[in-house]
Amino acid sequence: MSQKFQELINSERPVLIDFFATWCGPCKVQSSVLNTVKENIGDLARIVKIDIDQFPAIASEYGVRGVPTLAVFKEGKLLYKESGVHDVNRLTDLLRSYANR
Repeated sequence: MSQKFQELINSERPVLIDFFATWCGPCKVQSSVLNTVKENIGDLARIVKIDIDQFPAIASEYGVRGVPTLAVFKEGKLLYKESGVHDVNRLTDLLRSYANR
């Protein structure tokens, strides 16, 4: 998975990674927010969900201590990482700004 993850984050488009867990209540809220964000941004960025229980090594590598944690990568660089539920407008604006850099 690590090789695939590297290929994924090396994209020229921003990639938002949603580190989540199936047992996490706030993660379910974040998931519905991300569906709306995806509609807002279209092809400007990708949104990928990573279950920390299935891929603990990736979560550990990026210092994910709590869920949900959102991280934005572009061309292999970590541009943004923050835990907690994010709202639609903040995420839409964030991804648009990274897409236009």
